[in-house]
Amino acid sequence: MAASQLSELREITISDIKQISSPPTLKIRTDHDVEVWKMTRGYRDYGIFLRRLSDSVVGTFLPWEPESVSQAITSLTALLDKLDSLIDEIPPLLTPQRFGNLAFRTWGKRLEEEADSLLSSLLPSHLSIAVPLIKPYFLTSFGHFVRMDYGTGHETSFGLFLLCLTLVRFLHPNPDEERQIVLILFVRYLRLCWRLQDVYKLEPAGSHGVWGLDDYSFLGYIFGSAQLRDQSEIPVSAILRRPLPPTNLYFMQITRIHQVKHGPFHEHSSQLHAIAVGVPNWGKVNSGLFKMYEAEVLGKRVVVQHIPLGGLLEWDITNGTACSVCTDVFDLVPEMQCKTPVLYFLLNALFTHHHLGV
Repeated sequence: MAASQLSELREITISDIKQISSPPTLKIRTDHDVEVWKMTRGYRDYGIFLRRLSDSVVGTFLPWEPESVSQAITSLTALLDKLDSLIDEIPPLLTPQRFGNLAFRTWGKRLEEEADSLLSSLLPSHLSIAVPLIKPYFLTSFGHFVRMDYGTGHETSFGLFLLCLTLVRFLHPNPDEERQIVLILFVRYLRLCWRLQDVYKLEPAGSHGVWGLDDYSFLGYIFGSAQLRDQSEIPVSAILRRPLPPTNLYFMQITRIHQVKHGPFHEHSSQLHAIAVGVPNWGKVNSGLFKMYEAEVLGKRVVVQHIPLGGLLEWDITNGTACSVCTDVFDLVPEMQCKTPVLYFLLNALFTHHHLGV
């Protein structure tokens, strides 16, 4: 889809921020709350944001260097570097712990103590009023400090954190900066989270085991498949031929899996293997991943119940119909919904390719 056809992302002005009465809080407690969330403006904003990020990287490969890096991207990268340095200051405890080294709780406490200062230093003075509205997403972006785990819900919190920064125009929704968000900032975030997982032995939050796409992450597959979407030289089955060059986020995620899992790929990552052998092109992979993300991450109460909502991401219901991160082929075949994630791709291959229905 051409950039001119993408939905525009709204702006929240300073005067709008002043009218927000309370920061984000945990709002999802039941499956009905999940359906209510899908009717809110905040959910629609997130769908537009992800589609714009995805489309911004089509045909762009790593390593990639823009002509100039925006100041906002530079500042956010420095912030993630600071969080990475905290790992050096807080080494793992040497006592035997198979999962979840207790030092992660210390790391998390430091983050909570310094969050206000870090975000105030990040934002220009006129946006300091937004710190309480952004902070909850920031704090839930790196794992759960009590359970000592990390998963797609925490990754989604980081996505919502970036969305909030874009709504207030610290980040800007233009193709160049959106490309930097993915290929510079999100890549840096992934590397930080991988290090947190390795150093502190974080458990996957809500793993589906062999039936899940990835124990820890999802967005990297969406962005990586977008990078590969409009070319035909690299087939989907290329992921089965190791070693993979780090030229896109999809390959980077697959390489990461091989670093942390052992045994035959088709056994420990059956969904990714099924995609590799059963989906004809990267366009279908990208479209199917959007559908799977909406159903298996955003649509699962056990995942999103830990994400704070409201504030900049308005908890309002503007009409009686749910917004969608994608045009849903399951409207055509409702009896087959969610029986197995690979159906997102097999069914998608049967129908005309649709883009974001927002």
